[in-house]
Amino acid sequence: MVRRASLGSRWSGTLLDGNGRVVLKSSGISNGVEADSTARLCVRFGDGAAREIPMRQATEDLFRDVLPWRTFRWYYGQQHYSGRYWASTMSAHVIYESRLELARLLMADFDTSVNHIVAQPFMMQMPIAGKIRRHIPDYLLLTEHVPVVVDVKPAELLDDPAVAETFEWVHGVVDSLGWSFEIASEQPGVPMENVRFLAGYRRRAWVNEYALSQLRTRELDGASVGEAIHNTYGAEPLVRAGLA
Repeated sequence: MVRRASLGSRWSGTLLDGNGRVVLKSSGISNGVEADSTARLCVRFGDGAAREIPMRQATEDLFRDVLPWRTFRWYYGQQHYSGRYWASTMSAHVIYESRLELARLLMADFDTSVNHIVAQPFMMQMPIAGKIRRHIPDYLLLTEHVPVVVDVKPAELLDDPAVAETFEWVHGVVDSLGWSFEIASEQPGVPMENVRFLAGYRRRAWVNEYALSQLRTRELDGASVGEAIHNTYGAEPLVRAGLA
């Protein structure tokens, strides 16, 4: 996450990835980037129509009925793993283009502060040093706090100058909206495996409302899954689904 700034301001500070690693340091919007009205978004709405709007007109409600700006492709010999994940948050499938993106998607779906997830949400366009730069973030998360723009990149590529330069100008533009920008790399192992396991129980049709109501009255902070199951009346699979 990054510090928020007002429209047209400069920003400074350190950007961390999801594991607390420093991935970007900056003392200002570099390479001619100005966080002003020149930044634009290309958005594809639910009816399939594409539209270009000034970045300053972007609102949370705008992104509650949009399609991915681009969709993944499947072909023989491709180097990445694409697919669709049934997100409980959306009660619908959300696309991902790699295992790393899937990992971040799983974590977002498990985050109770996230209420809407959009993959490939828009294409940003920004004039920098006389050239039009374009970038499509991997996810937009609408949360109870502020929208979060997420770019997913393996940790081993974060030192690449081209990657760092792109993230720097994207950070500046996102920051100008008062939104947060996140660079997600490999997720912590144990939490990721726990979330991956629990994801299989999160479809509402599989959740027993009686078991869920019991769990909601329990004080479960610090309790193990086994302890929670033991102290709740009902079949174990139903209780596990409620815990998820």
